[in-house]
This record gives sequence, C-alpha cells and structure tokens, in this order.
Amino acid sequence: MTAAPPEDLVVTQATLADWPVISGWAAAEGWNPGLSDGPAFFAQDPDGFFLGRIDGQPASAVSVVTYGRSYAFLGCYLVRPDLRGRGHGLTTWKAALAHAGDRTVGLDGVVAQQDNYRRSGFRLAHRTVRFTGAAPAAEAPAGVRPAGPADLAALTAYDSACFPADRPRFLAAWLTAPGHRAVVREVGGRLTGYGVIRPGHDTLRIGPLFADGADDARALFAALTADVAGREVALDVPEPNAAGVALAEEAGLRPSFETARMYTGPVREHARERVFGVTTLELG
Repeated sequence: MTAAPPEDLVVTQATLADWPVISGWAAAEGWNPGLSDGPAFFAQDPDGFFLGRIDGQPASAVSVVTYGRSYAFLGCYLVRPDLRGRGHGLTTWKAALAHAGDRTVGLDGVVAQQDNYRRSGFRLAHRTVRFTGAAPAAEAPAGVRPAGPADLAALTAYDSACFPADRPRFLAAWLTAPGHRAVVREVGGRLTGYGVIRPGHDTLRIGPLFADGADDARALFAALTADVAGREVALDVPEPNAAGVALAEEAGLRPSFETARMYTGPVREHARERVFGVTTLELG
C-alpha cells in the first residue's frame, strides 16, 4: 500500500479520547509513557495536542503544550511506522507549532531527531539521561511523608521555582492521578523537596524529583521506592546535575536512554540544581 502524500494529511487538534493512540505509539518506541499521563497532560492545555489523519485514520502526532504567555513545550512527535518518510511528521509539526505563538519552545529530543531540531531553530541546553534498574531495598526515611491536599499550594510554589513556568493545573492533576504517589520532605518545618512515582508501560517512572540538595533527594528517592524494592524504576536525570547522576548510580540504576533538552530561545530562570529528575519528557 502506498502512503498518501502530505497534502492528503488532515491535521486537527486531538482530544483526550485520542490519547491511547498517541501513548500507544510512544510505548512502541520504548519511551515508557505513564499509564495515567493523559488527563494530567490535557489539564495543562487541552488545545495543545494534534493528530494528522489520512482517510480519518491516525497517522502522526505532536503536542505543543503552552505554559502561560512565555513558554511552551513540544513532545509526542510521532509518525505511524508504516507511514514514515512521507513528510507527514513535518506537516503535523508545522501545523502544531503555530499553537506556541511567539513563546519560547522547549523539547526533549531523541538522538535521531536532534539535527532536525537544530535546523528548526532549537539549541542544546543539556543532555538528559534515563537511568533504569531494580529499585534497591530501603526503609522510608524520617522527614518524608505522603503529600496531601493541604500541601498543594506549597508544592505549586516549590515546583514553580524549579521549572521555567508556573503549572498549577498540571500539578494538581499530576499529584492525584490514578496510581501516582507523591511524597514531600520537610526539615525544620520547611519544604525541601518533593517527588512522584507512577506506573509506566514498562517500568515505574519517578518524576519529578525536585530537592534542595542531595540529602533531600536521596531521602525522597528512598521513600518513593521503599514499597517497590526489586521492581524496575526509571529516573530521567539532567546530566549537569552531578549529584543527581550520582544518586542514580548509587541506587544501582544504569543509563538506558538519552535525550537533549533544547530551546528556541531564553527561558525563565529557575533552580536547575534542584532538578534531580525531570517530571516527564513529554511536557517538561
């Protein structure tokens, strides 16, 4: 069967009902999306997901999720395997990118696409390395407890200091999504970090893992994995955070996948040193 030319591709906004198609393609690529990611993703920007269709059948996808007036994040850039090399991905990309307007756009690019992203105006900020392996046996440490509804305001403020934009809608959904477990660390009555673990298609995913320092991050990691010792977990660590890389290695996790964080322009200053594990490669 010969694929239709790009002009026969119809690109429209995707809905949450389309998410199983997009996440299924992502899972087939080995990206290990979370099982409950969709509702939290669409909570941030329900207009930021796009599908290309040929004769009504999904053929390509991309998301351009907006955060306020200055920042957007591109992800879920996928083409159905039997339709690749026909220009459908680029057509969908161009249609979706208009949704960002004049915002700076970020992405986490897989190795095979990084040259294409550079040609589209993206510039490297840093590498991100996915570490995977069996969760070590550990006891939940003192000073770490489950996050609750009363923590939402403090967690939203802490998250905003660690991310290039405010994202309260996303965070409210992310912390309470089915299967997601969030923990916080407090020292002297002050919040010093938080983390989330969630089920993925292949392994458990940890993200975000935001903490004031290495001791806080280790305590949060231990609390997140205390009940899942021996199960496979994955943590996406920004390579410039040497303490984050050391944490993953000390836990016995090994590099399994890498991406490049790239931006089209400047982003808001944020506490990069607190990012021991990114939230999600799809939305930043």
